[in-house]
Amino acid sequence: MTSELDHNSYSHIKRVSDEELESLWSDYFADKTNKVIRDKLIVQYIYLTRYVIGRVKVNLPPSFSIEDIASYGVEGLIDAIEKYTMEKGARFETYALMRIRGNIIDKIRSQDFLPRSARRKIRDVKNATEDLRAKLGRMPTTTEVANYLGIEKERVDEILAEDTSVFSLHDKKGTAEDSVEIIETIRDENKLNPEEQLEEKDVKKQLHTALKRLPERERMIMVLYYHENMTLKEIGDMIDVSESRVCQLHAQAIMKLRKILSEERTNRLQRSIV
Repeated sequence: MTSELDHNSYSHIKRVSDEELESLWSDYFADKTNKVIRDKLIVQYIYLTRYVIGRVKVNLPPSFSIEDIASYGVEGLIDAIEKYTMEKGARFETYALMRIRGNIIDKIRSQDFLPRSARRKIRDVKNATEDLRAKLGRMPTTTEVANYLGIEKERVDEILAEDTSVFSLHDKKGTAEDSVEIIETIRDENKLNPEEQLEEKDVKKQLHTALKRLPERERMIMVLYYHENMTLKEIGDMIDVSESRVCQLHAQAIMKLRKILSEERTNRLQRSIV
């Protein structure tokens, strides 16, 4: 069954309706030896393996491929389908995600080719890093870790290069009381953090207020140019002036805005000091 599934073509699988899916489960619960129905369920839930694979961080030798990881995920899905019962008190999707993720990580960890001595050295470096991070309040440098362990900096790099560990983005990080999933600590570089969002909102508010203080024609030019994405020539045709004149008015508006915004910053600074 697993060899028939293409990890890259999950989106082409025809999904059945909720009623049909419920009927499949009813038939399977009635006869769990029916492999035909089981395989139909596997096809309907195969998308869950892609979801998990996309959220598992793997740092492994080239000998592992995405096909290997996908096959481990399908094995976990099959196991979930065969062991799931309504009495478990959880939706199948929730139960299956745990089984798929667990099987992938267990399979990879079971193929750890490092000897115990190498694994112990890696653990020592990681423990030293955590100790220093707690003391320094920041991540230590490689040199600091090396000095802490009494070894050469190059040796620390060599030890870490041997690390072929795997972890899930859903693994816990921190103490039992305040632990969070690793995925929650990773910043999305495409999104602003709360502080940046507030700053951007404040800038937009200041700019909107400053625009209101411009003469009507200059304000219109700024809106048409930056908001409507019109060219200077198009704006000139609209307000019946030459393109060069629009360019002059645009430059004047920019200088006025800079002055207004500068005055606003100075006023806010003075109020904060007082």
